[in-house]
Amino acid sequence: MTETDIPLDKILVIIPTYNESENIGPITARLRAAVPAAHILIADDNSPDGTGALADSLADADDHIHVMHRAGKQGLGAAYKAGFEWGLAQGFDVLVEHDADGSHQPEQLPRLLEALKTADMVKGSRYVEGGAVHNWPKSRELLSRGGSLWTRLMIGVPVRDITGGFNAFRAATLRAILPQLRSVGYNFQVDLTWQAIQQGFTVAEVPIDFYEREKGQSKMSGQIVVEALAKTTAWGIQHRLTQLKHLVTKN
Repeated sequence: MTETDIPLDKILVIIPTYNESENIGPITARLRAAVPAAHILIADDNSPDGTGALADSLADADDHIHVMHRAGKQGLGAAYKAGFEWGLAQGFDVLVEHDADGSHQPEQLPRLLEALKTADMVKGSRYVEGGAVHNWPKSRELLSRGGSLWTRLMIGVPVRDITGGFNAFRAATLRAILPQLRSVGYNFQVDLTWQAIQQGFTVAEVPIDFYEREKGQSKMSGQIVVEALAKTTAWGIQHRLTQLKHLVTKN
């Protein structure tokens, strides 16, 4: 489905923030150095630590940095959806998801953009050859790998790192899948990838290095993972029942 003749020059990197005052300056500086042509949208959920005000000062000093002030903490998926809608309305060709905490390496964004030339969506993958996770305890890595494997088995997709959040999209891909999204929490990344595959888009994976944050508080918890796996299981059961129904009807 990939249309290789469509320009991919206007790039927007979306960074959701909640209490990331220690990280937002360094990560935007690294992004601007790694891909100077890219614009950055900081979507701040009314952080009480002053992240929003710091983002405003960054935007005042750099016309490639923009800020979206949101009413409060509404979840990662909701922040990304708002950022996607803003970026599409502004006419960007490529939209990128990127964490604020330093877990994603801006210097590796060019490899995602290169792969997007022949794909509709590109995932930075921890779990393909060449990818790696750094500074995580083995228990957390096993939980992440196990969750990704479970999700792949339940909904039947070939993507190795379906829960990964370092992703690049063509604008046309997002326009097609955004109306179908059903998640705003941790499952949002799974939903994005699944909807892209369901609609026939090409999803590629490129290896990345993922680092545990050094500053600030992680938003992840065991409860969030359990809730995400429960929702994925429900999707998988529904998906398999639909497949079975089609098989029975066909026969």
